[in-house]
Amino acid sequence: MKNPAEPLYLSAREAAGELAVSPATLYAYVSRGLIRSEPSDDARAKRYRADDVRALLARRAPASAARGGEAEPPVLDSAISTITSEGSIYRGVHAVALSEHATLEQVATLLWDISGADPFAADNMPVMSETMRTVAAATAGEAPIPRAIAMLALAAGSDPRAFNRSRQGRAEVGARAMRLLAAGILGTSPSPAPVHRQVAAAWASGHPHAESVFRRALVLLADHELNPSTWTVRCAASTGINLYDALIAGLVALKGPRHGGAGPLAAHMVANFAVTDVAANIRERVAIGDRIPGFGHTVYHDGDPRADSLLATLAEAGADRRLAVEAPALITEATGLHPNIDYALAVMVRTFGLPIGHETAFFAISRSAGWVAHAIEQLTSETLIRPRARYVGPAPSRAGGIS
Repeated sequence: MKNPAEPLYLSAREAAGELAVSPATLYAYVSRGLIRSEPSDDARAKRYRADDVRALLARRAPASAARGGEAEPPVLDSAISTITSEGSIYRGVHAVALSEHATLEQVATLLWDISGADPFAADNMPVMSETMRTVAAATAGEAPIPRAIAMLALAAGSDPRAFNRSRQGRAEVGARAMRLLAAGILGTSPSPAPVHRQVAAAWASGHPHAESVFRRALVLLADHELNPSTWTVRCAASTGINLYDALIAGLVALKGPRHGGAGPLAAHMVANFAVTDVAANIRERVAIGDRIPGFGHTVYHDGDPRADSLLATLAEAGADRRLAVEAPALITEATGLHPNIDYALAVMVRTFGLPIGHETAFFAISRSAGWVAHAIEQLTSETLIRPRARYVGPAPSRAGGIS
């Protein structure tokens, strides 16, 4: 992945300098479609996509250097989102700024590039067959994500428009799928109400700040480029499956301990902080070399803007300052690592008295908007994702069979 500290665009001089080529050669790369150029604020000059420049550099680098731990070049084009030092950008709009006022539904329509019609209209509800209602009742006591998977697995068979290929039709299927996923996770019936209100009613009824905190968190988490679950969704969607099944692919990938499963580890640590001397606890963890879950990020080396925004909101909403403010500062001072969104979600779960594990479930509700966006983009491209592996096994032998 790209380092978010790197700019999105370079001037002609900067691009040519990074490539160690003349301006004429840079323009040749542009004419061959290897580097994209766009108008800049200065009408007399153009700007050049930094990720294209670095992808070209990566292709020119020796194979041994490429294996030395450097970031991999981008693997596909997407108009949905990108990552910068200021956080995610959703189709040109900063996610942190959106989180000040937008709802998840508004962000979903932005990510899906839909205007002029509302896929989240009150009458666009999931089709609930009798079998689905039976499954919903039978799985009422199960964990949120498996319960949602069970519901989604039956949805396409009940929805006569599940394979609609029109732009608006796909968006409407996406909205129905999101509503069904949210209901499955919350253990409620599908509702046309804004998702943040559904979450607040199901998980924090009566708390004066629940709706505003949940709304902000949902927007901040809606998409994050090609993380593992989103890449899984795109691979699955490239085979031509429907959006309900694409969401199942994302949910299954999210359950992994190195992806969505990282949240419960941070939640256990937060729970421990809440009943101990935080400073002493952190000193002991650092002294024995213990891993600090929820801190550090493979993309955000200087701090996760999503976490900063959510932790500040939680502190304003009355969260325990030892958890929302003091602990992050002490850990950053002791380790150089900054809190990531997993830690912020863990503090949110603790603030509203939710069971550990709900941070992953909340993540799934929010990220479903991005999963649908990437699934639609992949389906629209009509391209099968079929990468090739670099073979590192034994050399081929002409001796037939195995001795």
